Amino acid sequence: MVTLRRPPRYTRSGPVLEPYQVILRPLITEKATHLAERHNAYTFEVNPLATKTEIKKAVEVLFNVKAREVRVQNRKGKLRRHRQTLGRTRSWKKAVVSLHEDYRIDFY
Repeated sequence: MVTLRRPPRYTRSGPVLEPYQVILRPLITEKATHLAERHNAYTFEVNPLATKTEIKKAVEVLFNVKAREVRVQNRKGKLRRHRQTLGRTRSWKKAVVSLHEDYRIDFY
C-alpha cells in the first residue's frame, strides 16, 4: 500500500509563510508617522525569513490595500551591558511599504 505524504511547502529561500506570520507588528514612531502622512508609506516589523514579494502580498491581504513598492532593512542588534557582561539585543527586519494614492491604513 502506498501512502502519499504531502511535502512541506518550501521555496528556494525557505518555508512559505502565511500573511499573519509575515507582518509581526506596525512600527509607530515619529518618523513612521511622518512617512505615513506625507508619502503614504507604512512601516512594519516583519519576519526575518520574509521576502519583499511575501511582504507585499501580506500587506495587501491583511489590510485590503494595493501596495506599490516595498523597501527592506535588516536591523542589527545593539550591544548592551549589564554589570560586567556584554549582551546584544535581537536583530530584526524592518519593511517600509508604499501604497497607491487611493489607499490608506488606519492604525488608531
